[in-house]
This record gives sequence, structure tokens and C-alpha cells, in this order.
Amino acid sequence: MTFQIAVDQSDIAFACEAGETVLDAAERAGYSLPYSCRKGICSTCEAELCRGNVVSGAMQMHGPASGVLLCRATPQSDILIHPKRIDRHDPTARKKITASVYRVSRPAEDVFTLMLRFPAGIRARFKAGQYLRVAMPDGDTRNFSMANAPRESDGVQLHIRRIPGGQFSEGVLARLQKGDKLQVEIPYGEFYLRTGSEKPMVCLATGTGFAPIKSIIEDLIARGNTRRVCLYWGGRRQQDLYLSSLAEKWQVRVAWLQFTPVLSEPEAGWHGATGLVHEAVLRDIPDLSGWQVYACGNPLMIRNAQRDFEKCAGLPDGQFFADPFVSSGNPVLVQSEAGAMNETIKKMNAG
Repeated sequence: MTFQIAVDQSDIAFACEAGETVLDAAERAGYSLPYSCRKGICSTCEAELCRGNVVSGAMQMHGPASGVLLCRATPQSDILIHPKRIDRHDPTARKKITASVYRVSRPAEDVFTLMLRFPAGIRARFKAGQYLRVAMPDGDTRNFSMANAPRESDGVQLHIRRIPGGQFSEGVLARLQKGDKLQVEIPYGEFYLRTGSEKPMVCLATGTGFAPIKSIIEDLIARGNTRRVCLYWGGRRQQDLYLSSLAEKWQVRVAWLQFTPVLSEPEAGWHGATGLVHEAVLRDIPDLSGWQVYACGNPLMIRNAQRDFEKCAGLPDGQFFADPFVSSGNPVLVQSEAGAMNETIKKMNAG
């Protein structure tokens, strides 16, 4: 059975097969909707269901309804949706590639950098900030942001945090040797550098959320950028900022970049910024009305940053671009994590 999906206040309409999500159907039809995790956690793909019926996980939803996750919603009738944004894109731009392991290194105790090379003559186009999918032996996938600039299109650099018991970080990755093969699909994601603006930028990262920010900044350097960029990278301890020396080198190389490392649990002798990383931004830049923000990493940090930047610092609507890093893998465990995270957010907001 095929259902029709229409987009409110536009002439856009496309078909969706039974059991197919709205997000997948849109992409197949050549349209791009906001999304990040594709696991139903980050809420990036939330939209209004104006008319019709969908199933999202175990939940039946009937329009009109808000907060519908398009990465999870499968239509049960023809529907009318109102997404945050919808654009045309080239559905043939995504490629499946058999990549070869070139190097695995460990810049920190719990972080790996994985360098992959594509076969000779194969290039993969992507935008600075986007991610790829790595196929797992069991048919599942893992999402990792590209840390290299798009001009380095003959391979990718991935930053991967070791997760205790993680199928990829402690299973697949631990056994990889130079020359081993991995199946990847590239590119994914609506988090990428918007090149049409001259507004100053805040780049905000926690943990391995530094990877797509690295891609963005190295792309800006390659483009001869002159717009102001303030990079804030947060971690608990100094070793969590596993490539801070690279960020310091960027700051020396280009006059437009300012790097501020932020620690929430600093060791004795730390003289830099402390506390929550997004609050460090507010202390330094209390008025964000003329800025853009690119944030990547912990979902809780991203939610609080967007809320506080817009409410307290006047960041305009539509100028906060984010990629919340969430767990991949078993959908039941992922949804459990989503529930736990939402409860944490509710408690923090209530306090």
C-alpha cells in the first residue's frame, strides 16, 4: 500500500510505502528534512502532523498533533505535515563504498581516530559537518562524523569514543588492522557549514563532537575565511580535549579564530575556563543576536545551549545548527536512553 504525504503551505507531495518512515520517503523522493540521529532521540526531525494518522514506535498519533518524529513515523493514511524545513536534494549523491583501514591511533585513553581510504579513483562528496554510516556485521549501522575537510575526499577521518561493551568501539574497532575493509555509506546529516553567511560563528563541542567542528574549521581555513569564529570545547578533564593542541595551532595560524577550552571538573593547576561549556559562551558573548551557532556533542548540552542562547542572549530563530551525539544500535536500548535523557532534562528544567 502507498500513502501520499503532502507538505503544508507548499505544493510538495510525495509517496510513502507501507512501513516506510516519512524521513526515508522524503529522501527517496529527493527532499531533505532536518534530522540528525535517525533513532528518535534528538528531536531534530520533529514536525507537526496537520492531518492523517501515523505510527511512531508503539504510539498511534492522529492529526492535528505536534512533536511527531519523522524519522520514526510511518503513515497509516494519507497525511499532511508541517516540518521545520524542507529542501530539494540529490538522492543520488549518497554512495556506498568499501573503504580500507589506513591507520588507527589513540589520542586519548578513551578516544580512537580511525583513518579510512577509498578505492583508487573513488571520491565522496560531503559538506563540512556531515556524518557517514558504517555497516556492522549484524546488519546494523553506526554513525560517525567526518573530521576531515570535504576537499580531502579520497578518504575519511573518524573520531570514536570507546564505550564499555560497545559493539563497534570494543568489538569491531579493537580488531581492525591496516588494510581491513569496512562498508560505509556517505553522506548523511543536515548539520553542515552554511557558506552563504558572513555572520560571526560560535562553534560549540563536547567530547568527540569536536570531529565535525574540526571539519568545519579546516574547511573555513581552506576557503580563506575572514568571518569571526569562537570555538568552545568542553570536557570534564583536560585529557578529554584530546586534540586541543591542534585547536591552539589553528588559533596561531589564523587571526579570525579564538579557541576557549572549558573544563567542568578541572584538576589543580588549571587556569582556563570552567563550568558548563555553553555558559562559558554566555559569559564571553552575552549578545548573540548577530551570530550563528554550530553545536555538536552531548544532547543535553545542545538542548540547554539552544534554550539559553535564544532566551538569554537573543540568538535568532534558525541560527542554531546542531548535531546531538546519541547511541547507535539496539532500538530498544536507544529508546530507553531517550527516556532517561528526557527525564534528566525535565529535572534540570524544574530545578
